[in-house]
Amino acid sequence: MTTKKYAALLRGINVGGAKKVPMAELREVLAGLGHTDVQTYLQSGNAVFASTQKDTAALARELEQAVEARFGFTVACLVVDGARLRAVAEACPFPSAELEGRQLHATFLSEQPADERFASIDGPSYLPEEYRIGDRVVYLYTPDGLGRSKLAEALFKPAVFKGIDATTRNWNTVARLVELTED
Repeated sequence: MTTKKYAALLRGINVGGAKKVPMAELREVLAGLGHTDVQTYLQSGNAVFASTQKDTAALARELEQAVEARFGFTVACLVVDGARLRAVAEACPFPSAELEGRQLHATFLSEQPADERFASIDGPSYLPEEYRIGDRVVYLYTPDGLGRSKLAEALFKPAVFKGIDATTRNWNTVARLVELTED
């Protein structure tokens, strides 16, 4: 069987002292699930691995269960393959090469949200901040960074992504994960 490279994106770990997941232990969890070529990137819940499994939703559920068993708390996880990461990077509607990594973000989604979910967000009132909806991703341009973004605050209200797992990565991380998942 052939293997394929994936990135696991864990949501909300190692932020502000909550939901601590040491990266060495995350690598052990992934290896324990039978995955190979396991690496982590930064401390914010990014892991890359190879697997013969092709179902990304099943891989995510398996990892969520293993993390809960190992660490005692639930963490939403999205698993995306290298081709999807490349497609997200290539489809970016903003000039990613001209921006600082902290200014551009991709929010990966477990499913495509209906356009109506964004109806209450008056995009022009947040300028120069902007967002664009892609294929199971929301691109977000925040010139002053995500932490100061009023648009991000509006986008991440529970009603917008209710029932959808979502996790955000800055553009530097997206670019690095594309590199790490190249076959």
